[in-house]
Amino acid sequence: MTAQITVVGLGPGSAGSINHETLQAIERIKFRFTRTTRHPTSHLIEGAVSFDAEYERHNSFDEVYTAIAKQLIAAAHQHGQILYAVPGSPLVLEQSVQYLLQDTTVDVVLIPAMSFLDVAWNELKIDPVNQSVRMIDGHLFAELAAGERGPLLVAQCHAKWVLSNIKLAHESAIGDEPVVILHHLGLEDQQVITTSWQNLDREIEPDHLTTLYIPKLAEPIAGDLARLHKLSRTLREQCPWDREQTHESLVRYLIEETYEVVDAINQLDPDDPSTDEALIEELGDLLYQVEFHATIAEQQGRFSIADVANSIHDKLVRRHPHVFGNVSADSADQVVSNWDAIKQQERGEVDSKSVFDGVAAAAPALMYSSKLQKRAAEQGFDWPNSDGAYEKITEEIGELRDAVRLNSDPQTIQMELGDVLFSVVNLSRHLGVDAETALRSASEKFKNRFVGVVDLAIQRGLDLSKCSLKQLDELWDEIKLRQ
Repeated sequence: MTAQITVVGLGPGSAGSINHETLQAIERIKFRFTRTTRHPTSHLIEGAVSFDAEYERHNSFDEVYTAIAKQLIAAAHQHGQILYAVPGSPLVLEQSVQYLLQDTTVDVVLIPAMSFLDVAWNELKIDPVNQSVRMIDGHLFAELAAGERGPLLVAQCHAKWVLSNIKLAHESAIGDEPVVILHHLGLEDQQVITTSWQNLDREIEPDHLTTLYIPKLAEPIAGDLARLHKLSRTLREQCPWDREQTHESLVRYLIEETYEVVDAINQLDPDDPSTDEALIEELGDLLYQVEFHATIAEQQGRFSIADVANSIHDKLVRRHPHVFGNVSADSADQVVSNWDAIKQQERGEVDSKSVFDGVAAAAPALMYSSKLQKRAAEQGFDWPNSDGAYEKITEEIGELRDAVRLNSDPQTIQMELGDVLFSVVNLSRHLGVDAETALRSASEKFKNRFVGVVDLAIQRGLDLSKCSLKQLDELWDEIKLRQ
């Protein structure tokens, strides 16, 4: 006897949607299996073996469905005939059934059933053929919807991260594009919610009976960022190293990648387009760090990459009233002034606890000190011009000299030296020069000159470690003149 698997569908959700032929097959076949018990009519398959546990054992849906198909095929060879029940219809979004059909050692019998599609068309009051509706799997939205404008029916929207991925995939969305959420179709708690693209992941708590209908998109879907987010999730689920990472463990990589972006920018050559490649690569590495942190938070149920994108989008709109509002700004200085005023307004009334809110303590010391000084200046604590800053440097250098002359303890000398540096940063702020950039430029200049000194010493057969201070100064001055 040929091994046979009879596949039946349990309809979209209500018991009345299951046809008579399906009920007969359930009654007739002794050995029964069901893909999941998370379906309103799964209780009708008495004594069925469920594959719910497979979803916990595997890292991807493809692995789950492959495992289910293997077990069903083995059971069919053991018992001769088995029944396999799936939600909806056997051929609508049922990958495990597709794997069964590919196996030549078993005879697969399909009994037609009503799917959620039939109820969806009824609720939407549309003819899917005449309107050329394309059906999309929510897990593969970015890839399958690439180049599409709609209408689209998006299934498998069972979790907020799926909805967030869909939302993110439409990079050019304005936010008011219409979306219809179809939830628990055919059941007593059915919801049909008309909302906007901006809110599609905020209306309900989705589950395996949630679908989206997208009537029209202003522009086709461009799925590059969504593909990257999907890759980030895959690595987080399947790579041992990625699984172990936390927000804290990734900090060092975030800082390293940021500095590497800076290096790539400094090496850009306007006359050499090939230098763009390094910047593209380093920006990609930095972007992935953002994705990585968002994926970790998403798995924790805290926020998603869509929340990150929405946050910066909305903030930039608020901070650019001269573009999106009725405020006038004819120069870059006016833009900065407006930006700072809006930031201060967003922070609200300042007190001793909030005056330095938002100043990153982990920033490089020069940047950190400059931010603190700027925040204090917003409260009126500042020199009226650079003269006071010059005088303060002289005063602090004097205090440092006194501390060293009096052979003060190392902590006092360190503090006095810090005051000198802090005063220099204050002067740089008054001069409109970024202290971090200025020091980096000076460091690079020193590096290049000293490399020249080393080369010159080698050319002349000199051992630098044995040169007198006068000889070293002469080499330095010569290189300085050349550069």
